[in-house]
Amino acid sequence: MNFNSKNILQAILTILFVLYLITDKKLPVPVANLIDTPLGKVVVVLLSLSLFAYANPLLAILGVCVAYFMINSATMQTGTYGLEEYTPTESKKWSSFEPRQHHAYTLEEEIVKERASQRFNTSFVKTPWRPILDDTHNASPANI
Repeated sequence: MNFNSKNILQAILTILFVLYLITDKKLPVPVANLIDTPLGKVVVVLLSLSLFAYANPLLAILGVCVAYFMINSATMQTGTYGLEEYTPTESKKWSSFEPRQHHAYTLEEEIVKERASQRFNTSFVKTPWRPILDDTHNASPANI
């Protein structure tokens, strides 16, 4: 087996990654604060993905797993996970204002449908009388 410095460093990094995954150690608070920023997450993901180009594939897969667990651990430690998970969204806030009963149509629409006069094309019929409403329900005439 060829033991050059690159293989030894990769073996040490593989052992460190396995130990990190097995022991599930918490990150120091300053490191968690750095990782829990958008830039920190991008840097961690890019570093883990760069292992695919420059290292053993097994080490690269372990690196992706470590990056995932580091980002998860950082969000748990800083409290970002709790804020994202349990803070109500705008749709949850406004859900209490939505109507509880959904009717097909309103009472106003029902009354208008019942009382509206029917309009037919009567231009072909010549009648001497003018139509009036059936029942005005004691409404007073409009003074126009």
